[in-house]
Amino acid sequence: GAPSCSGSRSLPFEFERGRSESSGDEDDDDEDDEEEEVEEEEMEGDTGARFGTDDGELDSDDDRERMINLVELTPYILCSICKGYFIDATTITECLHTFCKSCIVRHFYYSNRCPKCNIVVHQTQPLYNIRLDRQLQDIVYKLVVNLEEREKKQMHDFYKERGLEVPKPAVPQPVPPSRGRPRKVLGSVFRIPPELDISILLEFIGANEGTGNFKPLEKKFVRVSGEATIGHVEKFLRRKMDLDPACQVDIICGDHLLEHYQTLREIRQVIGESAVQDGLLVLHYGLVVSPLT
Repeated sequence: GAPSCSGSRSLPFEFERGRSESSGDEDDDDEDDEEEEVEEEEMEGDTGARFGTDDGELDSDDDRERMINLVELTPYILCSICKGYFIDATTITECLHTFCKSCIVRHFYYSNRCPKCNIVVHQTQPLYNIRLDRQLQDIVYKLVVNLEEREKKQMHDFYKERGLEVPKPAVPQPVPPSRGRPRKVLGSVFRIPPELDISILLEFIGANEGTGNFKPLEKKFVRVSGEATIGHVEKFLRRKMDLDPACQVDIICGDHLLEHYQTLREIRQVIGESAVQDGLLVLHYGLVVSPLT
């Protein structure tokens, strides 16, 4: 009975073991298939990783586009003088540094050097070497929201408060198509900026003993802004003539000894035509030694 019982028990055991072995073989096959699929997916993933994408496709131009914060561009559209966004962006032709127009014009009343790199822009007339950069100004207006509208409103309010006519924006005139040979443009191509409205003639009247060596002034005809003061003229003479600090410069117009704070426009209005010769404001200057203190 025992062998029969053991035999009866051995059959289902062998059957189940066979099923388990067969199922195990099937599972091994499934695992092999899964491993092959995983390897294929890893290869595909590697392919995509090599090309920088998850699906193995090349990057397109749209994928490379990204948003840029205005803070990243701010250093390139700020005026280094007023620390604000460019208004009427104006570039120095000598060094290509850009500033607001009003900032750089005001700076050139006191100096002929670039405020950023300190290069000499022009020996006597730095305003000749500046140009409006309209493309850069358009970029600034597109980047900074409502900047153009605010600037136009401030300009409109400025003129209205003073009872002045608001200037109209310049509209480019269409150029008619030319036929035949091009016509020559009459008149001078170079135009003097309207800010330089005073022409002066600097006449040397002598120097006292003890003033030391100095270089004679090479050019005595100068065109400047009417807002320039006698102090600016004295600084100009000291720089050009390489004067000693102890040397005093007296500037005279007619019979009047001029003060540092007086502007050229005021002097011309007060003294009148007696101070003008052939359209030039005549200024005489002399050198004396300052008294010891």
